[in-house]
Amino acid sequence: MQQGLIHLYWGEGKGKTTAAMGLALRALGNGKRVVLVQFLKGGDSGEIPLLRRLGATVYRGKAGQKFVHQMSEAEKVQTRDMQTENLRRALREPADLLILDEVCAACQLDMVEESLIKQAVLEKPAEQELVLTGREPADWMREAADYSTEMRCHRHPFNQGIGARKGVEY
Repeated sequence: MQQGLIHLYWGEGKGKTTAAMGLALRALGNGKRVVLVQFLKGGDSGEIPLLRRLGATVYRGKAGQKFVHQMSEAEKVQTRDMQTENLRRALREPADLLILDEVCAACQLDMVEESLIKQAVLEKPAEQELVLTGREPADWMREAADYSTEMRCHRHPFNQGIGARKGVEY
């Protein structure tokens, strides 16, 4: 049995989800079972249909396309319930690699039950590889991580008025 480790990709810079998706492709290419939960993301980004076709199990969704700070209280409750259920379902799946994308923000914004996230992280199967992504991880996430990679932004096209581009940022 191989020991599974916890990866934390965090910070203000671009590349957290991209790193996690690259690891998912590597795992799938080696016959591993991949389960992905995307928090706080609505419409499919380019990698999701491909990961599904390659055999990954993907859970995602929220109430509408708004950012959390734009949601009504009812939308927040609906999103929290949906994302908590997505995580519950994902935890029932056998996974060699479990990716919890944007889990740091989901936890910080109370958009998923923190106790369930702690269960996923602190009680993960010994052989499971686990990836957490997000801007600002909780202290307990930093302490649990075997890998901790901070993405820092030194320059970004958004500051030059260039918006997110299909196939690059999503």
